[in-house]
Amino acid sequence: MGNSVQRTSKILTGVIAGLAIAGCVSDSRPSRMARSVPPPVVYAAPRPVVQPLPPRNVAPPEALVALVQSLTRDFGGKVGIAVKSLDDDWTVTSNGDLKLPQQSVSKLWVAMTVLDARDAGKLSLDDPITVKKEDLTLFNQPIAALVKDEGYQTTVGELLQRALTQSDNTANDRLLQYVGGPNVVRAFLLKKAIADIRFGPGERALQSLTAGLDWKPEYSKGRAFETARARIPASTRMDAFERYIADPPDGAAPRAIATALARLKRGELLSPASTQYLIGTMEMSRTGKQRMRGAVPEGWTFGHKTGTGQNFGGRTAGYNDVGILIAPNGKSFAIAVMIGDTAKTIPERQALMQAVVMGVVSNYRW
Repeated sequence: MGNSVQRTSKILTGVIAGLAIAGCVSDSRPSRMARSVPPPVVYAAPRPVVQPLPPRNVAPPEALVALVQSLTRDFGGKVGIAVKSLDDDWTVTSNGDLKLPQQSVSKLWVAMTVLDARDAGKLSLDDPITVKKEDLTLFNQPIAALVKDEGYQTTVGELLQRALTQSDNTANDRLLQYVGGPNVVRAFLLKKAIADIRFGPGERALQSLTAGLDWKPEYSKGRAFETARARIPASTRMDAFERYIADPPDGAAPRAIATALARLKRGELLSPASTQYLIGTMEMSRTGKQRMRGAVPEGWTFGHKTGTGQNFGGRTAGYNDVGILIAPNGKSFAIAVMIGDTAKTIPERQALMQAVVMGVVSNYRW
């Protein structure tokens, strides 16, 4: 075990040093100029989803257990990590049962609810949808540049692609509205026995709550939300910020997310076609390139969903990455790294996430 732990520690040191040398750019929300010209939507190409073999109930690698424990212990802030091997049926966690803010990770549950309705014949990806100005939300919403006075004509499939690959808040909330609202997503989680995962009230209400505001339609225009938030007394904002972190309405346990992703990969949550569609779309995600994805080696496949919360007082309420890592021979790992409250820099957060991936890869058994 000693040599393996030392080897993994060297990997972690190398990850952090590499980020420092490279001067990683922030993968936080894009600027207003970046939002003004949304990137084109590229649909996930059909790809067979290789089902994992029946689990063998093998003990987890001791070095990976030690690494995960050390990462949460030494990082500072509120951190939870869960790694689940689909093929060997082991789970490694540290603070794995803490309910931490999901932020845009929760877009996964909206997508699954939409695809479950598709499986039931209630909708199709080609269903037309109009996104109107009153549907706009806040923060990252590239689709807003396309919404004119007459609205923007789109489809369920395009909104799913935008929500998952660009983390577009308006695309996600419009889908949420289309399937029936937060209670329908909660009903899906209950039906599928997905425990320890909360689904919040939607982007506008959640972000307003975190900032100590009540949502107003005018907040969706330009930087109106940020301007209103800046006028709130610091003590009021801090109280709202602390309440959110202490008991997030969108809180989820890393172990629960890793378990849900494993069940998705095994085909237990959606039809084969919808499973293929969702995992393929996650693999095309453009967000968080220097989070876990930054450490994925050549020949491995990774599909994921990121989530980033608001900043206040030098702290961030939610900085996450969750996904499915697939080895060249098809062995699969579900990983959730959730930083619920931190004052660490973005490169430090990214280094933590990359260290988890490097730990999985370095302890990988054929």
